[in-house]
Amino acid sequence: MEKNNIEIIEMSDNDLLVLKDSLTNEFDDFWTYNILKQEFDNDNTTYIVAKEDDNIVGFAGILVILDEANIMNIVTKKDKRKLGIGSLLLEKLIDISKSRNLASITLEVNEKNIPAINLYKKYNFQQVGVRKKYYDNTDTAILMTLYL
Repeated sequence: MEKNNIEIIEMSDNDLLVLKDSLTNEFDDFWTYNILKQEFDNDNTTYIVAKEDDNIVGFAGILVILDEANIMNIVTKKDKRKLGIGSLLLEKLIDISKSRNLASITLEVNEKNIPAINLYKKYNFQQVGVRKKYYDNTDTAILMTLYL
């Protein structure tokens, strides 16, 4: 797969329906369809999808509060990981945030998710805090922010 075969576009209602059946098996079981639909339907969120030959290989979303974006998720299909799709999605979220003149982008990432932490560092996100026992009341979340 080449990165230039990947198209990043705003998520449509149809994309959400396509994800419904594959979400827990082909992506991660962290995001159920009902949770994702609730997020997608929020007027303050923007969701995007990464498509390869019209097949969804990743998705991501931000929630905008005042002049800040909070990354809700960046998810790549399990069999398409480590191919740069997460980077493309993150770059698009940064572009969207800049186009809206937002001041910053913040996210939480599991302290054990080293690939994601390294991805965010590559894009100049800085650790700004921690939330102990944030994930399943055991793992710590690292708070990271990119100031735009």
